[in-house]
Amino acid sequence: MTDVILEVTNLSKSFSGIKALDGVQLALRKGEVHALMGENGAGKSTFMKILIGLLQPDSGEIIFEGIGLKNHGVNDILKRGISMIHQEILIIPELTVAQNIFLGREKEITGKSSGWLNDKVLNARAAELLSQMEVSIAADIKMKYLSVAEMQMVEIAKAISNEAKVIIMDEPTSAISDKEVDTLFKIIRNLKEKGVAIIYISHKMDEIYKISDTITVLRDGKYIGTHAASALSNSSLISMMVGREIDSMFPDSTFVKGEKVLSVRNLRSGKKFSEISFDVHAGEILGIAGLMGAGRTEIARAIFGLDKPDSGDVLINDETISVKSPRDAIKLGLGYVSEDRKALGFVPALSIRHNLTLASLPDHRKGIFVSGPSESKTALQMISDLRIKSSGMDQKVKYLSGGNQQKVVIGKVLLASPSVIILDEPTRGVDVGAKFEIYKLIRGLAEKGIAIIMISSELPEIVGMSDRIMVLSKGKQTAMLSKEEATQETIMKYAVA
Repeated sequence: MTDVILEVTNLSKSFSGIKALDGVQLALRKGEVHALMGENGAGKSTFMKILIGLLQPDSGEIIFEGIGLKNHGVNDILKRGISMIHQEILIIPELTVAQNIFLGREKEITGKSSGWLNDKVLNARAAELLSQMEVSIAADIKMKYLSVAEMQMVEIAKAISNEAKVIIMDEPTSAISDKEVDTLFKIIRNLKEKGVAIIYISHKMDEIYKISDTITVLRDGKYIGTHAASALSNSSLISMMVGREIDSMFPDSTFVKGEKVLSVRNLRSGKKFSEISFDVHAGEILGIAGLMGAGRTEIARAIFGLDKPDSGDVLINDETISVKSPRDAIKLGLGYVSEDRKALGFVPALSIRHNLTLASLPDHRKGIFVSGPSESKTALQMISDLRIKSSGMDQKVKYLSGGNQQKVVIGKVLLASPSVIILDEPTRGVDVGAKFEIYKLIRGLAEKGIAIIMISSELPEIVGMSDRIMVLSKGKQTAMLSKEEATQETIMKYAVA
């Protein structure tokens, strides 16, 4: 008897004559973590939407527990035992944790056929489930009061509560801390022992090798290959994904210490962070590392004028500056790429051209109007310089891949001619090929003399890209490491200090 629970053969899907999937295959076994890898646009999302019944394929076959799935909707797929944790968190803010976990299954859980919801039973069942997951979240609290990481853990609990036989996890660690990642991996191992099969999608290579048994790669909608994770090297996997060899993920550092550009002295903000002091030099990439909640983003926001610190000074070229708003920061030569590009980095419904020139509109002013030809010329040059892949400068940014959206955000910052750029999670949700291009772009900016502060949760990224690394723990500065001193183990030692 075979242990294959889900088998997909020759799956194809087209949109307006363009093939999104072409002959895709997958064999998923019980108790297996099967990583699905590929760049943005490789077809992973379309494939998953077909598996959970949101889309129907044009051709091909899906066999689940020996039965063909054809023209099945989402509810039927869920009842059969296939569940999905989406990258974009799907919650109802005004409902409680328990109500979100058991949404649509209240009668099934409480055993009541009519009348009011029995929140007492729902809360007890949810609390039991969260306790088994070793997650400390109150079952009766409204979702709107949770952090993004806590919301993600509730989404995972919802999938487990369905008693699913197959769980699809799409970037499940994109918004959770290292500690919560460890908890998630423990949950996954427990699910494996119970025979649950997991399709795991992530751009984080270290995660893939840590948790996966098998890896399947898609490229441009086509099936490239399937290998045991233990038999596939990092470079071979990258080559399969991007279709070319990448010798080294991180460009070599060419940093020669230039003039001190930005200085921070004794910066403090309530319980968020305190006594933060550092310098950044021209041409330097200063990495900031630490666990979630260590104060990394809060420091960046304070420097850029998004939040007001309680005390401390920020200096540019040894002169103390007053930054009361992002407008002040931009005028003083500071640029900021936020960790949430969709919420704070760009306007989704605007074109690439309009997004790129948002922070530098005065440069394209003609009287009281914006000069269209000037704006277009600048946008086209930046699209070329950053190699932004699009159908043209008037394409809406919301239709670009994650990597190209991030390039637009960086391009917008560059057009304001900053001397210092703060990059908060610059490659979050970006595929490996686009990461490589962004790394080259960042190193290229440093070589032009721009001082760069880079915040990242990915330790390989921090170690590979930084010339020096400042480590934070619970709002305190615990180390300043040279490139020679910095290892993942050393950073973690100071991050939990």
